[in-house]
Amino acid sequence: MNWKQDASKLNNVEIIKLEKDGLDVIHDIQRYAELGFAAIEAADFDRLKWYGLYVQRPKSDGLFMLRVKLPGGELTAEQARTVAAIAQEYTSDRLAITTRQSLQFHGLKVEYLPDIFSRLKAVGLSVVEAAGDCPRNIVGSPLAGIDKNEVLDTRPLIAKMNQYFEGNREFSNLPRKFKIAITGSTDNAIHAQINDLAFVPAVKEINGQAETGFHVLVGGGLSAKPALAVKLDLFVRQEQVLPVAIATASLFRDFGYRESRHHARLKYLIQDWGKEKFTAELLALTGPLLGKGEEPAARSAEGIYYGIHEQKQPGLSYVGLAIEAGQLTAEELTELAGLAEKYGDGTLRTVNSQNLVIANVPNDKLQQLTAEKLIARLAGPENTPLPAIVSCTGTEFCPLGLVRTKHLVSPIEAYIKQKGLAGLPVSIHISGCINSCGQQQIADIGLQGVLSRQGDNVNEAFEFWLGGSLTGEGELGTKLKGAVPSERVPQVLGGLLDHFQTAKQPAETFRDFVRRLGIVQLQQVLNHINEMAD
Repeated sequence: MNWKQDASKLNNVEIIKLEKDGLDVIHDIQRYAELGFAAIEAADFDRLKWYGLYVQRPKSDGLFMLRVKLPGGELTAEQARTVAAIAQEYTSDRLAITTRQSLQFHGLKVEYLPDIFSRLKAVGLSVVEAAGDCPRNIVGSPLAGIDKNEVLDTRPLIAKMNQYFEGNREFSNLPRKFKIAITGSTDNAIHAQINDLAFVPAVKEINGQAETGFHVLVGGGLSAKPALAVKLDLFVRQEQVLPVAIATASLFRDFGYRESRHHARLKYLIQDWGKEKFTAELLALTGPLLGKGEEPAARSAEGIYYGIHEQKQPGLSYVGLAIEAGQLTAEELTELAGLAEKYGDGTLRTVNSQNLVIANVPNDKLQQLTAEKLIARLAGPENTPLPAIVSCTGTEFCPLGLVRTKHLVSPIEAYIKQKGLAGLPVSIHISGCINSCGQQQIADIGLQGVLSRQGDNVNEAFEFWLGGSLTGEGELGTKLKGAVPSERVPQVLGGLLDHFQTAKQPAETFRDFVRRLGIVQLQQVLNHINEMAD
């Protein structure tokens, strides 16, 4: 590993990792729990990320956010009750679903961590490498095993891959985060193109017979310099998925960049090497692989499953729940666990759109389930929000955020309903800064928080991105000029949606609408709406 040979070229975090691996901070957490927040060594704030911990703002409060991994997004009723009990006991009674199918607690004191870790472990939940420079939570289809349009069920592959990478010191010190996604569905809910490594279903004729496997995408990622992943000219059998993932992580570990934290993701190595060189280096580790096959026709990439849908199993359905801003109370999660046991298979499934699914509900129980007060609120046709909204945490908790975000969700939804715009198939993603945790570049309409200076005043505002989508090959949105003050966002956004509803052609998607009108014309439209809202 040549990156260890010249420490003078490493950034500060790389030096910290060489001095002590992120996984080794677990031995200090008990001590910090006894001594308190003030005793935490500065370097260990970085290492604590390997156990899902981030310091919240303001740092002076001494509180943490804790991320819990859910490989493939599955959560049993017992696990859900444990998570809810922890939230009720140790937080402000609020949980968050992330855009990578994980769960997050906010407002935790270091003193609580040993007990929390013990209780999570007892029900099979893990925080190990939920963050940090290592393989993160592995994302999968929330409909794995039940999707009518599924090519294959990837849950066994996700479990096998998670078992291999979690806590594996061969890969606990990568140049930056390493995001993996696997799906056997034609519905791109995993957002394959923005992962470091993704496997999507493919079929190849081998010796006269059709074999189901995967195509491989590498080097996706958003943040300040977004890039869509590159699809390699390879077909990977199911038994080759883990070896390909190991080889990709090994190349990233050994040849990825470690001088600047802002230029360290796998996408930069892919951009410099090119597809051909990366493929050659990959094959040198894996051995020969077949050339790519054919992909089934792709469908939506939004991961929106509101309401009742038939499963591939006769007589069973799943119910998609709309979780506003991805936030749940402990009481709600506890009740949902009980409903999943009573009416479904006893599990909940998280979705990248920050929502939930209850699976395997017998059709003769659907009427009873949807009559439950909580389900009626979360899955009723009049309550499921379209446009669909995804949001990061913003400055409420994140030390990197510039503006508040989640407080906008309710006013936006209310304004849309008030103006008769509900039901439009449009995605809206909100990020509190350029780091793109809300993934604004892949939404029909993306909002990116900025600080706007007017004289001596600094105010919260949002830049608009238009036309992003991961349907098909995918396309990043285009950022418009200027920023809209935060308090005017619901009205301006509503005006933009009203223009779309009025001016769109029959069956035209928002992405196609943006292409037809062009960014110049839409910039003029946004400017006019913003001026009228002033």
